[in-house]
Amino acid sequence: MPMTSGLPPRDDSALSYRGGQLNIENVPLDDVAAAVGTPVYCYSSAVIARNYRRMAQAFSSKSPRLCYAVKANSNLAVLRLLSNLGAGAEVVSEGELRKALAAGMLPDGIVFAGVGKTRREIAFAIQSEILQFNVESEAELAMIAQVAAGLGCRAPVALRVNPDVEARTDARITTGTRGDKFGIPSSRIESVYRRACGEPSLEPLGLSVHIGSQITDLGPFRAAYERLVSLVRALHGKGLPVARLDLGGGLGVAYSGESPPDFEAYAALVEQVAGNLDCELILEPGRCLVADAGVLLSKVILKKSQENRTFVVIDAAINDLLRPALYEAHHRIIPVTDRKREPAHGRVDFVGPVCETTDTFCRDEHAPPLNPDDLVAVLTAGAYGAVMASTYNARPLVPEVLVRDRDFELVRSRETYEEMLARDSVPTWLTACEPMTSS
Repeated sequence: MPMTSGLPPRDDSALSYRGGQLNIENVPLDDVAAAVGTPVYCYSSAVIARNYRRMAQAFSSKSPRLCYAVKANSNLAVLRLLSNLGAGAEVVSEGELRKALAAGMLPDGIVFAGVGKTRREIAFAIQSEILQFNVESEAELAMIAQVAAGLGCRAPVALRVNPDVEARTDARITTGTRGDKFGIPSSRIESVYRRACGEPSLEPLGLSVHIGSQITDLGPFRAAYERLVSLVRALHGKGLPVARLDLGGGLGVAYSGESPPDFEAYAALVEQVAGNLDCELILEPGRCLVADAGVLLSKVILKKSQENRTFVVIDAAINDLLRPALYEAHHRIIPVTDRKREPAHGRVDFVGPVCETTDTFCRDEHAPPLNPDDLVAVLTAGAYGAVMASTYNARPLVPEVLVRDRDFELVRSRETYEEMLARDSVPTWLTACEPMTSS
């Protein structure tokens, strides 16, 4: 199988070879590399917009709030694009909340999730008048009540249910089973919800659930949603009001041969399970809106043969894209210059220059002959890429570019070495050039 077959299979992908060069929308990726350097993330605004509109259309009969999971890609330009399309936000920190607000997202469309909200974060979110908190524990519920009382406010809350449902995804991104740190056990929901209803500084609105990420089977969603609906009916039976149901996110994408359900099948499931409830619905899509919109553009540094293996060392690394090391995730890698007419193909390991064996993007990948300075594109890199980047090995933070048709613009600059050094400071007692003595 030639390397160029790694192009996404959908005919509406933003990626295509034209005149022998890989384009994202109508921008040649070698133009981006020439202007910005490598490595660099490139995002297609058309794909993000198309994904959002398709999801909204699939759910049009229920018109749920689509609160984009900011942790997937928190670049301000991406958030502004989604905000302009009508998206709200799901955030898990004060920083993400501030980013969402700075991008123009309305506070009454923002959900605050996460298991470790601090008092400061809770106070800032209340004062910002967000849509709701997804409450992860009884201890957190008490904390929110205390902070809200101190501010003389009522905090809008929904209890996050841990339904004890296996998401059938990577264990490292599973969040809805009994042993996970997330949510309140189903058996405790009624008593905790009743307590919330009796707390003057709280406004209980409903329930939420989120069982994991990169889910490619509708079965786990069905099991979790059916459990949630049963709890809603039980609460209604006790005379407790439930106005809102947050169904979370987690819908997967195709990285390497997966066949995730489309938005229409997902919407049909939600309608079947929760369509008869008189509740406002919230969805928290993240990866499924942005993953296939992005590539990580990189340059070949050198090739190395050793012990019957060929390594292609590229200038992107584990600090730029952590997923392969963290989750053993696979991202297809294709050349920017079309090589389909070159008959000689072999298998190589694509690796980065960082001093870690885990700095490996993929092993035994089909590849045409690649030479130093050749450009390659790491596909489906729009989610959980730049947001997880670091400066490990004192490598500057990777830049980001947003593409629109024939135009592209730098939306996060590459950090300079001077900027990186300026973040550190040396104590005055180390600047006097005095010799250190042992005690």
